[in-house]
Amino acid sequence: MEGFLLQATLYLVAIVVAVPLSTRAGLGSVLGYLLAGVLIGPIFGLASAQANDLQHFAEFGVVMMLFLIGLEMNPRALWSMRDKLIGLGGLQVVLTTLVVAGAALAVGQPPRAAIALGMILALSSTAIVLQTMTEKKLMQTAGGRSSFAVLLTQDIAVIPMLVLMPLLALPGARALAKAEAAGHGGTWHVLNDLPGWGVTLVTLAAVGLIVMAGHFLIRPLFRFVHASRLREVNTAVALMIVVGIASVMNLVGLSPALGTFLAGVVLADSEFKHELESDLEPFKGLLMGLFFIAVGAGINLEVLLHGPLKIVALVVVLVALKAAILFGLAKLFKLHGSDKWLFSLGLAQAGEFSLVLVSFAVSQRILPSNTAEKVLLVIALSMIVTPLLFILQERLSRRSAAARRPDPDEIDEQQPIIIAGAGRFGQMINRMVTMAGFHTTVLDADLKTIQVLRTFGIKSYFGDPTRPDLLAAAGIARARVLVVALDDRGATNRLVAYARRQRPDLHIIARARDRIHVFELYGAGANDIVREMFDSSLRAGRYVLENVGLSEYEASELEKLFFKLDRAAVRDLAEVWKPGVPVEQNPDYVKRTQELNADLEAEMLKHFNARRAEAQRKIADSDVIEEG
Repeated sequence: MEGFLLQATLYLVAIVVAVPLSTRAGLGSVLGYLLAGVLIGPIFGLASAQANDLQHFAEFGVVMMLFLIGLEMNPRALWSMRDKLIGLGGLQVVLTTLVVAGAALAVGQPPRAAIALGMILALSSTAIVLQTMTEKKLMQTAGGRSSFAVLLTQDIAVIPMLVLMPLLALPGARALAKAEAAGHGGTWHVLNDLPGWGVTLVTLAAVGLIVMAGHFLIRPLFRFVHASRLREVNTAVALMIVVGIASVMNLVGLSPALGTFLAGVVLADSEFKHELESDLEPFKGLLMGLFFIAVGAGINLEVLLHGPLKIVALVVVLVALKAAILFGLAKLFKLHGSDKWLFSLGLAQAGEFSLVLVSFAVSQRILPSNTAEKVLLVIALSMIVTPLLFILQERLSRRSAAARRPDPDEIDEQQPIIIAGAGRFGQMINRMVTMAGFHTTVLDADLKTIQVLRTFGIKSYFGDPTRPDLLAAAGIARARVLVVALDDRGATNRLVAYARRQRPDLHIIARARDRIHVFELYGAGANDIVREMFDSSLRAGRYVLENVGLSEYEASELEKLFFKLDRAAVRDLAEVWKPGVPVEQNPDYVKRTQELNADLEAEMLKHFNARRAEAQRKIADSDVIEEG
């Protein structure tokens, strides 16, 4: 027990140290987890015998993740994705299986082993890819949705793979394996006594059992427990469902993650879906981190050192083959630019189900143990390089976007007001100014936005507003006002600074993301700075005051006073703000903020009390007049 707790502490310390460092370096959390595992295991050899127990514990992260994915996949959603699931996902699985099997045959693998390797390596890592795409906010892109469809197809394809794989076993192989296990004092699963067709039937029966249990047992159980209205009991039931299904699947020698995925699909349209998600989400996040560390720690350094060039070459070939197939499918299904690279490179690794299928293939005597060790190492290394493939994807996407970017429009007239940025913020300003009878020059780097504006008859120009030549063409030398309404914080700062250098007399109005951005723009030379949420928050605050007893006039007056005092406070704080230093680590800033907050509160109360006293005097005077 002490050894297990020590290993758990070691893994948690690795998470706390490695992941924030990796995230700050822009590498993502997944690479941090994987590198932490490599340091714990192969490099420093800190993983002890108890680490195996912890690895089994960590595998429940994948189990829970597949269960939560299944909860999102109700039959209606699956039907709406049928084109991508069958077309894109099905082609990826079939083509990759055939290509990898052909490559395995070419290097001398037996046909049965080659087919098994094709199925094993056709899969990608659902855990790593979804985690990385979620962190990078890529899930809602065309490439992200296509990647998710393929991952879902692969997860579903594991079922027929597990059904077909026992049929690849050589006659008498299981009897030989049983004798070897007995001779070495090993354990032998009862499933291995069955012939191949028997294993297939047991697999199908286990899948059917899970589907039936989801419909006729789990839902009534959850309704019964939900009546207690105890959150901890609901959480216990959610964990019991996941652990129980995983145990059943283990008993028949199948993948626990596959079983929980099927259970999630069955429960996707139940009334307890969201409660199950909220109960399991905290466990999933932590256990997924432990799983990634376990993958890194489980690398067999002896196998790697025995033939490092060969293993690295196998990893490169695998990633290149899968990326090439995915790239072709991306072209076929008309993915372009960054979506094409995300789809091609994001899914080019092997996955956690590949690890499961390797173990299953060994138990069925399809793959020899020495081949399985090398394949497991190739799978683990391909998973480790996945975050690096995402970094490569980002760079290729930027190049692709730059190559496809059309030339900026030719600006044929110059107006006294330049609006840089035609998003919601810039559009509202433009509408108000033009309706008042003034003319503007609107610039934006998003071609779709410009096309939409032109559809509604709003004259605007496509081009990057931060480019000096475009600003010159727009008339920056003679303009009276420049409105900077860009979404990109860095671009906003650069544009304000450049415009101020070129025109010290130009009036610059800039949109700020937050208070720190206000300080940056203040230093860059903006005249008027508008925090994008500030005015709407003031209006909401005024509504709150009106609904807790204040009159409309009193609330309006307090809103105006708060606006005036806060603007003065921001200017004051800009003097003590230090660029590059977090505000909470700047003692002068913290002290001055506390002083200004106290002054603002005192001034607001003073004003409020004065207004109330004045109102009461007026009421008293009116009463005296009436009595007279």
